[in-house]
Amino acid sequence: MQSFDRLDWPSIASQLDIEGYALLPGLLSREKAQGLIARLGTDASGLRREPLASSGLGCGDLFYFEDPLPVPLPAWRSGFYRHLAPIANRWNETLDMPYRYPAELDEFLQRCREAGQARALSHLSRLGMADYLALHQRKEGAHVFPLQIVVLLAEPSSDFEGGEFVMTEQRQRMQSRPMVLPLRLGDAAIISTAHRPFKGGKGYYRVNLKHAISRVRRGVRVGLELSFHDGP
Repeated sequence: MQSFDRLDWPSIASQLDIEGYALLPGLLSREKAQGLIARLGTDASGLRREPLASSGLGCGDLFYFEDPLPVPLPAWRSGFYRHLAPIANRWNETLDMPYRYPAELDEFLQRCREAGQARALSHLSRLGMADYLALHQRKEGAHVFPLQIVVLLAEPSSDFEGGEFVMTEQRQRMQSRPMVLPLRLGDAAIISTAHRPFKGGKGYYRVNLKHAISRVRRGVRVGLELSFHDGP
């Protein structure tokens, strides 16, 4: 995988400020994306299957990784976090929130463990025909990182139809704003976990975001969701 340092971080920060997400097209080549799903495949050991129906979040399956995460996910987590922590701290400063994220992921994860957050939230999703993931947020626990990564590991139109990645944003006194992220095989996106700052007429305030995957009409959609905080 390419070096995270080579990504256009000023542009990524600008996209996150404006939209609440930033697209990373072609982050993985087709070969690397297919190799990753083969390596992390849902038949591998170290994955905990949770049917979405059991939590009322839709239909299909999530496969949670146990700690430690399999290679290469720990390096991805650390590499992305190092660049995203300054953005997260700037957002908190903008919203007059006192919490500041440490520069390195290990220190942040130590804070999570001290608060009783040791359950890995990163997972694969596998959605077959008629499956979907309902709108939700990943904000469990006292320590929540405001950004996370999603990667599509299947090819739209070829491997599946439907299954669009969807976000909604709720601003004050306005209807929810829907957003559809045009992901293809190997594309990634950095998304807001639950909240982000938005500049209104009287200054900045916090807006609420959720994400989902629309119903799959054909085939099987496989995706990766990488969280930086752990759950209780």
